[in-house]
This record gives sequence, structure tokens and C-alpha cells, in this order.
Amino acid sequence: MCRLFALHAGRTRARATFWLLDAPDSLREQSRREPDGTGIGTFTAQGRPKVEKQAIAAWEDRAFAREARDLESTTFIAHVRYASAGAHTFVNTHPFEQSGRLFAHNGAFGGLATLERRLEDLGTAGLVRGETDSERLFALITAEARIAGGDLEAGIVNAVSWIAERLPVFSLNFIITTATDVWALRYPETHELFVREDQGPADPTARRLEARSQRITVHSDDVAEHVLVATERMDNDPRWRLLDPGELLHVGPDLHVGSSRPLPRNPAIQLTLADLDPKAAASQKPHGA
Repeated sequence: MCRLFALHAGRTRARATFWLLDAPDSLREQSRREPDGTGIGTFTAQGRPKVEKQAIAAWEDRAFAREARDLESTTFIAHVRYASAGAHTFVNTHPFEQSGRLFAHNGAFGGLATLERRLEDLGTAGLVRGETDSERLFALITAEARIAGGDLEAGIVNAVSWIAERLPVFSLNFIITTATDVWALRYPETHELFVREDQGPADPTARRLEARSQRITVHSDDVAEHVLVATERMDNDPRWRLLDPGELLHVGPDLHVGSSRPLPRNPAIQLTLADLDPKAAASQKPHGA
């Protein structure tokens, strides 16, 4: 199963070194189970998106380790891919960038020919460079956000609702980041997605994150207040919360976390693992399954 990760540090530029590399169950360790590609997305001080990705596993890519240590951003998005659609190529590796936003997806759905016709009608088919269902989902969100006058949340709701009403869906879990905001969706209940809010006192002498257990040690000298989103709890901290099925999470520049449940409870055509081809089914199983 693909792995998603996001960090929002508010208005402070921070490093994500620990969460990407040092934890026993960090994305680098998880990538030994999800070997088809690795990517990290950040934003420059001027708010421009920057993506570093390779169509190989993170543990095989020394550049990934170097970049994960050196990158700074207000928001981070990272993805470790276990391919369900598309070849193991650069253009099929997450995260994707469109209209100054970054996107990573964990899931699968069908009816891509129908979706491609919809993208052509909306004028965003040209945004798609690879073969994945994920990039096509992102292009539909981009199109619907444009129709909604730039309202990304409306774009997400309208795009996912359109797919849920018409196409066979296994899972549409995803994360979208900008330089100032993070959106995360768990839909439907097929895969888990967790959020952790670390929002302590704004004491400049205590700008540090530490969390320790038998399995994991977290340490960051950059910022104490932040919000994390991940496909798995990355330690035993009780602040991790499982998103509800259908919950759309939004984290703003001030780290205010809001959520809504604007989608139908289940897609009209709900797929199971048995409905997927063997490659797609293997990519969607939880690790260890």
C-alpha cells in the first residue's frame, strides 16, 4: 500500500528530517515495502512548489536521503509508491504539481476512459503527463477548483462527488498542499488516514518536538507547533486521530484544523480487493497483509 505523509509548520519554515528518515517506521523504512517510487514536495520561501522524486525506492536513493535532510518548507508532502496503475517512471511518481499545488494519492478507482472524456470537456486533460488514476483525479480537482473560482475545497468536493457517483471506487485517500494550507481526504473507509496536532505554547525557547517510545524517537529543533497527516501512526503518541470515513480535513496557515463530511457515505460502485486485477490488489493491501 502506498504511504502518504504531510507536515504543516504554520508560518514557520521547518525541516522534516526526522519524520522522513530517522524513525524506525519512517517513510524510508516503509519504502522497503513500497518499492516503486519516492517523492517529496516542498515550497520555496517565495511560495513556489518544488518536487524531488525518483521512480525507485527511497532506501535505494541516496539523493532522497540528502534532500530530505536539507529541505525546508512551511508545508511538506511525501509519498512512497506501490504502483497500482502505470509503469515505474518519473512521470508516474508522486507527488504531482498543478496550478501551484502538490498532490499525492493512496488508492485506486476505475473508469479512466470516462474520466478522461470529462477532463477533455473541462480543458484539463493536458495537465496529465503520466498513466496513473491519481494524476487524473488531481486534474479533475484542478478543473473543478477553476470552475469554483479558485475555491479548492469546493473543487475537491465536486470532483470526488463526480467520481463517487459515476465510477467504480476502491479508495480516494489523498493529500494536497500549498505553501499555506493542507487538505486531506479519507474516502471511503477502505484505507486509514491519521492526523496529529502538536500545538503547544508559543514559547521561542521551547521550539522543539520530542516523542519517545520503545519503537520510535522523534526529535526536531525547528518547530514545536505543527500538524502531521499520515497513512499510519508514526509513534504511540495519543494525539494521533483516525479520520472518519468521508472526512475532509483542512489545515490553514495558523494551524487551525477544520473538518467536514460533505460526501456521500459510500461510492455508488464500491470496489473490493477481489474486484481489482492482481497488481492493483497487491498494491492496495495494508503492509504485512
